[in-house]
Amino acid sequence: MQVGYFTERPYRWLPEEEILKNRAFFAISNKFFDREKAADDYHYYLDEYCYAEDLGFDVLALNEHHGNPICMGSVMNVEAAVLASRTRRARLVLIGNPLPVIKHPLRMAEELAEIDLISRGRLVTGWVRGAGSEQFFNNANPAYNREMFNEAHDFIVQAWTRPGPWRYEGKHFHYRHVNPWALPYQKPHPPMWIPGTLSPETVQWCAEHRYPYIGLGTPLGPTCDLWNFYADEAARHGYQAGPENFGYMIATALAETDEKAQTLAQGFVYGGGQNAFSGPQFTSPPGYNSKAAIRIMAKQQASAWLGLTGEKVKEQMHGDAGEIDYDEIRRKLHAALLRAQKNLQVIVGTPKTVIPKLKDILTVLRTGIFIILSIQGPVGDDDRRTSMRLFAQEVIPALKAHAREIDLLDPFERAPGSVKLMPGTKRASVVDRAPLTALGFN
Repeated sequence: MQVGYFTERPYRWLPEEEILKNRAFFAISNKFFDREKAADDYHYYLDEYCYAEDLGFDVLALNEHHGNPICMGSVMNVEAAVLASRTRRARLVLIGNPLPVIKHPLRMAEELAEIDLISRGRLVTGWVRGAGSEQFFNNANPAYNREMFNEAHDFIVQAWTRPGPWRYEGKHFHYRHVNPWALPYQKPHPPMWIPGTLSPETVQWCAEHRYPYIGLGTPLGPTCDLWNFYADEAARHGYQAGPENFGYMIATALAETDEKAQTLAQGFVYGGGQNAFSGPQFTSPPGYNSKAAIRIMAKQQASAWLGLTGEKVKEQMHGDAGEIDYDEIRRKLHAALLRAQKNLQVIVGTPKTVIPKLKDILTVLRTGIFIILSIQGPVGDDDRRTSMRLFAQEVIPALKAHAREIDLLDPFERAPGSVKLMPGTKRASVVDRAPLTALGFN
């Protein structure tokens, strides 16, 4: 099993009241930006990733968002290039480059090939469609988002594997001369892992391409449903899905006492947390989501990645929610954090108290990739590093031992899609729902 470290690299100097007043992180004025503090944080976060490698994490995961202080990774390929030179062992996982809003797949192919070369083959690239707010920020038409995503992906694979020069004329992209000189270190190209929330279209696409799908803190029950959907699609394409096809990311805060850990975990709901990633007017622009994805979001009441919940969907339909009661918002946020912990979507405590919960998640979801999302909000460097150290030194060994016991192979131990399934053969189960009842889930 691959165990990964991830942080959004939050801007830690924004007053919470400004976020609550704006009702979201996205679209807060950059007049609150402090260049000295931001420069310090960029250096700190790069050092933190190097520390994660020193601690023994297998994977260093990066992401990218635009115009949003919840994530300082506006151009994560720059960070990946720095880490490619500063690290030696850990794989660099990009989850992922937003292809439809970048609009230049040939440049993307060159950038990633260079990172893979500098790291001598440690790059794992991933692709995303970009959040709804990214469509506004980058002036991208959301109605073309998915077809631009598909075309850009296919073009990049060709650019990496088809000898040039050649000409490309597509629907959205056109190049007179395709002949990138710097090609990836890995052949035929770097592995690709695809993150997602609950989009059935993305899961189907991953299964067709035999790419591992990384669930971003989604509820266990619906995640099991999506894993089964992936496995059904995989069977249609002639292979048996397994742990190597699945990954899971979960928010995690550790400390030397449970009380301290609970204090640190408040960072996950600071200003609304991920659920306040962007306002409803930016979250789901017309044409961005399919009808099926909107139906799933409308039923999802629990806190979700990027603010995609039924409550947000309804707020978008009915308009402004009225005056802001800051005390009431903070009360609801604290209640949401406790609810997320009960639902095993946020894991908080000491190594002793979190290990059983994380083992339960692994038992149910059977993932070969497991990534922790580090503490959000204005948490200090020492507390962040203590959480990392406790997880690496005490939790990782226990999780890896458990993974070996239940045979959770990762994508480097067994290539995704390599287990053939004969026509007419019933696929094997990819999840274990049995513990869900004991855990209190329907």
